Amino acid sequence: MVNPRFLRSRIRTFSFSFTLIALCIFFTLSFLFTASSHQQNHLDSDGGGAHGFESIRRSVLALKTDPLKPRLDQIRKQADDHKSLALMYASYARKLKLESSKLVRIFAELSRNFSDLMGKPQYRTLFSNDAVPVDESIVRQLEKEVKERIKTTRQVIGEAKESFDNQLKIQKLKDTIFAVNEQLTKAKKQGAFSSLIAAKSIPKSLHCLSMRLMEERIAHPEKYIDEGKPTPPEVEDPNLYHYALFSDNVVAASVVVNSATKNAKEPWKHVFHVVTDKMNLGAMQVMFKLKDYNGAHVEVKAVEDYKFLNSSYVPVLRQLESANLQRFYFENKLENATKDTTNMKFRNPKYLSILNHLRFYLPEMYPKLHKVLFLDDDIVVQKDLTGLWKIDMDGKVNGAVETCFGSFHRYAQYMNFSHPLIKARFNPKACAWAYGMNFFDLDAWRREKCTEEYHYWQNLNENRTLWKLGTLPPGLITYYSTTKPLDKSWHVLGLGYNPSISMDEINNAAVVHFNGNMKPWLDIAMTQFKPLWSKYVDYELEFVQACNFGI
Repeated sequence: MVNPRFLRSRIRTFSFSFTLIALCIFFTLSFLFTASSHQQNHLDSDGGGAHGFESIRRSVLALKTDPLKPRLDQIRKQADDHKSLALMYASYARKLKLESSKLVRIFAELSRNFSDLMGKPQYRTLFSNDAVPVDESIVRQLEKEVKERIKTTRQVIGEAKESFDNQLKIQKLKDTIFAVNEQLTKAKKQGAFSSLIAAKSIPKSLHCLSMRLMEERIAHPEKYIDEGKPTPPEVEDPNLYHYALFSDNVVAASVVVNSATKNAKEPWKHVFHVVTDKMNLGAMQVMFKLKDYNGAHVEVKAVEDYKFLNSSYVPVLRQLESANLQRFYFENKLENATKDTTNMKFRNPKYLSILNHLRFYLPEMYPKLHKVLFLDDDIVVQKDLTGLWKIDMDGKVNGAVETCFGSFHRYAQYMNFSHPLIKARFNPKACAWAYGMNFFDLDAWRREKCTEEYHYWQNLNENRTLWKLGTLPPGLITYYSTTKPLDKSWHVLGLGYNPSISMDEINNAAVVHFNGNMKPWLDIAMTQFKPLWSKYVDYELEFVQACNFGI
């Protein structure tokens, strides 16, 4: 029987012997292969036997790990990492559009420095062949140069990082500003469109008043009808003070007449020529029959009563019949109405009304008069205006308050000076003036043939290339050299859009003008100015009370 202890001893002996044999075979094969290779290489290069022997010796030692290899690999990895980092920052600098700065060139140079360093002959051999002996002094020199370049690279990156961060913030800020500007532009367009609707819509109380006055006119026609009656002599008396007022707003027209007569020293010498459209004629007739306005004379007529105002004579009426102009007005979808904010205000229904253009036909409407004061329906008279009739007009046609200051409200803002006709005829820096309160010398008008001048230019502007729609540009053209500047205290403008007008200026004004979208009869009126207008509303009238006209 075999002793177990003896069997275990034999197994250990056999295992040890087998391991020893395997190691001998491995060393022998390695030695032969390495020796043969290195011997051939050295013989080919310099034919020496000593190098062959040294190679054999190093090959045997190479079986053990070279302690300089990991250090060399680490140096190389650090150099490659910082080379890539420099390239990355150079690319990032180009993306941020910093080509004009030195950063792109600096980072590119840093990257090339690492490549040039690794390409030096004494360092290239360290990485080209693992069998070549590693010289520790060369490794130390390589490590020193790599660290110097790494230090420089990190220093440059550290200094440039703030610039990159700032450029990134600037770019993000620019993107944000652009997006906000887009939203702001859209909001402005929609706001302007909404403001236009709010300004030009008829308030419920005003519509109510017009309906109730018309109802009264229908119920009692004998009280208000003027047809068949002789024209009062005062209406055509050139020795009285005559006013022209063209409006379809019953309350606004009554405030103008009421404020003028209450502040007139001799109201019975004042004659108001009120012209409206056929639809509002009845309401106007009733409104001005309900009180005597301190003895002032009020004539109410419709546009249709002036038979010469037809499309064969009036260019605007003919142009309003054109398909192009109707398409301009009535294609009023939000996207169409707001695509050009500059022109949006000209898509206003008032430009379709001949009432807005009657001011160019005053001599023909009132052939027996010599002077007329034209008033808009959004003004309030605060002082006696008879002083205007005492002003020497110096042969001029139009007495008006100029509105220019600095570069604002010059002719260039109202007309197209790229058009050769406009450029040749007018000075772009000429001072503009305001409609709203204009004193016209009708005799000078007839002499200067201003209506013919207006027709000439209005016909040329049928395609709206000389100016946009409106009455001020053709007025500036018609009375270009025939306007007499008036003192600014006669006419203070801006109460419908400018909240910064001083109360001293307002109190000293003979006429205040609510030009702008914030009309005093609307809810959007500026509260600090609205009492100037509302105190002349006849709240004691039953029709006004019935329609809840709020103060």
